[in-house]
Amino acid sequence: MNDIVHAKGAPKAVGAYPHARRVGNLLFLSGVGPRNPQDNSIPGNVHDAGGKLVDYDIEAQCHQVFANVRAVLEASGARWQDLLDVTVFLTDMQRDFATYNRIYGEYFSDAQPCRTTLGITALPTPIAIELKCIAVIADG
Repeated sequence: MNDIVHAKGAPKAVGAYPHARRVGNLLFLSGVGPRNPQDNSIPGNVHDAGGKLVDYDIEAQCHQVFANVRAVLEASGARWQDLLDVTVFLTDMQRDFATYNRIYGEYFSDAQPCRTTLGITALPTPIAIELKCIAVIADG
């Protein structure tokens, strides 16, 4: 089985790729950011009068990115507890890690996937966090 997944409840991809791809009982999610699926806005972003990003709210972005991952999982027939591996990209590790780590612990108190967190310099859109996930879907 090799299925491409486009989740209606998740924000549209910013490139030519699906939200996820299922191969056998493994589900590979493309990078998921915190954009709002209804209007494509980024929760917590603050812009100046000229439209330049001047600040962001990592807590708001964390909650939205987890909601978006959940939407992709559910559209794929998977559950939160099916996550095996989560790779997290933060654009400001020093500023945001403690808040992100606290919120991550709230969402993953029962499910305990493997996790890697990387500090990076930028993402393709003005977001501060992105998740790359792998899940296993039970047969039946």
